[in-house]
Amino acid sequence: MNSICASSTPMPFLASPLELPMPAVPVRAGFPSPAEDFSVNRLDLTQILVTHPQATFLLRVAGTSMRDAGIDDGDTLVVDRAIKPHHGQVVVAVVDGEFTVKYLHQRAGRVRLKAANPTFPDIVPRDGQTIEVWGVVSSCIKRFAV
Repeated sequence: MNSICASSTPMPFLASPLELPMPAVPVRAGFPSPAEDFSVNRLDLTQILVTHPQATFLLRVAGTSMRDAGIDDGDTLVVDRAIKPHHGQVVVAVVDGEFTVKYLHQRAGRVRLKAANPTFPDIVPRDGQTIEVWGVVSSCIKRFAV
């Protein structure tokens, strides 16, 4: 099960703006283009990543069950609890008192959580068990070895 590392109860994302420089010209992932003069704007990452500050949390991923969705061990998830979860979204859920991150699968009134790694089984609620969808993953932040 892909779990979320949370040392204690997650706290909402309340931060002052962090403005970083961002050139107006995109970086090319194909062939390089000739050097151009850049005009640089300041960009606040919270404006891009956080829609509902009072309901947004950052959680760290532990495990590989969502690797085929591009969510890897050690990534940081931006989780918005104000977004109503829908079929096909990546969500953080509470199963048996533990956080997990999976795709939400809803069909014919039935719910299950699907991994994005074929070696992990779906999580289907057993009799008397409930799955609480805790929040919707709105972004995934990756760090590369430097």
